[in-house]
Amino acid sequence: MQDLRKLLDTENSDLAWVLRWGLYGLRATLHEAKQKYTTDPGISDCEELLKELDRLLELAPRQKQEIPDTFISPEDEDSPFEPKSPQDISSFPEPQNELKLIRLRDTFCSDTQLQNYLGKLQLQSTTDSELWNEMQLLLLRVPTNVADCWRQRLLELADLVGAKEDKRSPFSLPFSRDELLYPGLTGEINTKGLSLSKTLLEQQLSQVSRNEDLLFLAGVVSTYLEFIKFDSSLHHALKKVDPFGVRYLNSQQERSKYIAALEDRFQRALAAENHDDSRVTLRARLDLDEAFHSLVYLPPVDRYSWWGRLQEESRRTLYRVVERVRNQGHKVKFRPLWGPYADVHTFSKDDLELDIGGTQGEVLACLRVYAKINDEELKGRVLFRSLR
Repeated sequence: MQDLRKLLDTENSDLAWVLRWGLYGLRATLHEAKQKYTTDPGISDCEELLKELDRLLELAPRQKQEIPDTFISPEDEDSPFEPKSPQDISSFPEPQNELKLIRLRDTFCSDTQLQNYLGKLQLQSTTDSELWNEMQLLLLRVPTNVADCWRQRLLELADLVGAKEDKRSPFSLPFSRDELLYPGLTGEINTKGLSLSKTLLEQQLSQVSRNEDLLFLAGVVSTYLEFIKFDSSLHHALKKVDPFGVRYLNSQQERSKYIAALEDRFQRALAAENHDDSRVTLRARLDLDEAFHSLVYLPPVDRYSWWGRLQEESRRTLYRVVERVRNQGHKVKFRPLWGPYADVHTFSKDDLELDIGGTQGEVLACLRVYAKINDEELKGRVLFRSLR
């Protein structure tokens, strides 16, 4: 750790800047892994290492008051001028309609790692507030360790133009727990962050709050409905609504059809919850799960992103219903479909082929799981990347 400390303390060093972001990424990755591998024999050593990383990063002084070369937009690469410090920037009158976060936008769009998950980025924002929220919403679609590193980086860069992190009074979405998705900004730029609120959901859906799974699923439905209102990048691939492709939710007609199907499936799942025959409950929950996983982005989100984890968390509730069916003496096979498409296509039908995202020949999204209840076979459905 001594050499790490020495480099981190080096003033005006691009290498120190790179190391700092690398340590943020390592810390985020280890933290996520620790939550998953709770019985791993290295758990105590991992916790000690995380403490060491926290000490390093908390003690590390801010490196470079200038924006380093790696953060210069592609069009500036051949410029003979050095990056401007905050003092240099403020010495020039800013055009009234120019974004303060313009360099931040260029850095974000040119990052090849983000492009691997999000495709070619073309941000549409015309104000700093819109730009901050547009970038943060995109980060909900990439692996959480990558998103955590980028959020810290965005805060550092926003600080250069006088904008500070603000976690107070974010815009809240009804959900089954409280969670801050991303902070807002205050100072030179004022914009709200985004959070999940258990109180809001309980006020809306108190009739299902006694059942933990149903409360959670109600929160997913509510969050979906809110995201559909303000995230113009969303698509759907729900077979019941349209079996022939992935449809952009940019028209009121498409949004209304998907929302009606989602709400109908949730209501049927509620009605079937206490059915004497748990097979009826399972079929209704399989349909609801398909509706959840059929709300997609292009390219599809990474499985370890916030969106991917939310969908996986909703899918895990199916296992408890499967167990109830088995306890009533029925045979149940249950399989989410992932991996090479050639290995799973016999368990699915009406699959959709994409030419973007992920790895060629791999499943990009499991829209519906494969299930078999006694002799009744319920095929799954996937989005997969073509080999062309």
